Amino acid sequence: MSGDLVSVIMPVYNAAAWLRRAVDSVLAQSHANVELVAVDDGSQDDSLAILETYAHADTRVRLQRQPINGGVASARNAGIAAARGDFIAFLDADDWWHPAKLERQLAGMRESGALISHAAYWRVAEDGRVLGQVTPPARVDWRDMLASNFIGNLTGMYARSLGDVPFRCIGHEDYVFWLEQVRRAGVAVRVESAEPLAWYLVRERSLSANKLRAAAWQWTIYREVEKLGMVRSVVCMFRYAWHALAKRTGVRPRG
Repeated sequence: MSGDLVSVIMPVYNAAAWLRRAVDSVLAQSHANVELVAVDDGSQDDSLAILETYAHADTRVRLQRQPINGGVASARNAGIAAARGDFIAFLDADDWWHPAKLERQLAGMRESGALISHAAYWRVAEDGRVLGQVTPPARVDWRDMLASNFIGNLTGMYARSLGDVPFRCIGHEDYVFWLEQVRRAGVAVRVESAEPLAWYLVRERSLSANKLRAAAWQWTIYREVEKLGMVRSVVCMFRYAWHALAKRTGVRPRG
């Protein structure tokens, strides 16, 4: 897999404050055969100009434009449609990667034969404080994923041979995407690494910071997307709440 092309999908909307750090972390990967498909989603700040500068300087940066803001799901779908890689990975414009992230993921997928991989990552506050480390289980299947989205989208990668699925315009669109991909693949494996391979910026004003809204989204996913019965949905909601708490406190849940 060392020669395989990895397409990195990056939706960008008014992200000028963090964008250079994210782009630089992709271009600095030890696995050099990478293309960054950056989708400017109608930004009104300097994001587009920053991306144009990178695209002119490095042919690995491919810029896609959506003049009207269509949302993160729409931007990721546009990026996937434009991608030419053998593998697809995702990075939002305010997060960033360890330089060996892709190299270690590809090696792990080669050894395990898995079509999906993911990794541990740090949660970081806007002022730079490290809030905690998120370490997912070594292997998860679809039933495991019903308890929580164990695949941090900034660490997830899948082999294109699995097939692409669209992101849906729904709350927790990352979770719905990885639920379907894990269902199709059978299992996702965690990259073995002595250290987390990404940094997730926790922005308190983000939609995901609203816990009640996030819980409502989760219930909708169980009932309307996954078509679970009432009793199973309630059980899954309790597991979801426990894992959400554990993710923020560093406690390792057992079930």
